[in-house]
Amino acid sequence: MELTMRPATPTERLYAYEQSGRIGKRCGNPGCLWGELDSSGSIFLKNWQTFDRSQNTPEFKAEFNTVLDVLRFDAQYGHVLKNRSTMRVYCLDHSEGSFRNGYEYAFRADTQDYSYLIRCIPLGDDNHNHVHIYPYRRECLDRHMKQAEKGIRFITPDGKEKFRVADGDMVRIIVSEGAGRDRMARYVDDCHAEIGGSFYHIREFAEWMKDSNSKVIPLRSTLPEKCYAVLPSGDEIIIIKHGEDGYFHIGKYSHDRTHAQAIADEYNGQLNVTRAQAAAMLAGSMFGWEVPAADPKNYDEQGRPIKPKHHDRGDTR
Repeated sequence: MELTMRPATPTERLYAYEQSGRIGKRCGNPGCLWGELDSSGSIFLKNWQTFDRSQNTPEFKAEFNTVLDVLRFDAQYGHVLKNRSTMRVYCLDHSEGSFRNGYEYAFRADTQDYSYLIRCIPLGDDNHNHVHIYPYRRECLDRHMKQAEKGIRFITPDGKEKFRVADGDMVRIIVSEGAGRDRMARYVDDCHAEIGGSFYHIREFAEWMKDSNSKVIPLRSTLPEKCYAVLPSGDEIIIIKHGEDGYFHIGKYSHDRTHAQAIADEYNGQLNVTRAQAAAMLAGSMFGWEVPAADPKNYDEQGRPIKPKHHDRGDTR
């Protein structure tokens, strides 16, 4: 069997968890396996749950069993599923797959027809599931992820696009009383999305926002939780928090704006916040988080707005 394995990308990590029936069917997901490892390699307690019987074919089952044996006993793949010790070593040697502060690791293993998204928890205790594996039809998964790159559209009831968020990003629904509820958005197709686990046509969601006197704002994962900035009307250094209007005083001032900006840049550097992110955060706090200026992709490395390119149409006669 030809099997390639590598750390999963941040986008692929979304598929190392259980999907809804709609997304799972579009990606050709037969089911999932979760397993518990011991320290010696003599125990691999595994359980299987079928999601789509039409995909859970004898051919798939035969391949999956072979993949499990390869990941347990073939040294080429680091015995990643042999026991907790070998899993820990493999994960540390492939740290690009880590997320959740190193508590979990995600990998993608591909055969000719299937992709296996493998989520490892090497530091789990006894009686704990140390591995979760989600198989997919490879062509179906890749096609769906490619389509999802367009993002999830949020529109007005009359169809005008307000903003887009990446698949798996969070949005905040602010109800009429002012309370905010953060929900994950998942791409289904160009006109449908799952928001907080509920399925919507994008126009239906827009009408619900209008009828309930609520609004939705993006919580882009490309933005930090907070950053420092300089108050536009003076030389005060302020804190901006992601998704919140306005700013927070910290009682720090400078003798001029240039010096104040240098201090804010230094503080942001300590937080690994780029100038593009800081510029987008400032715009979001002032003009609303749904505006294009609140997206860091619209700034260069110096935090300056990127001017849209104007193409010369030329003479087409």
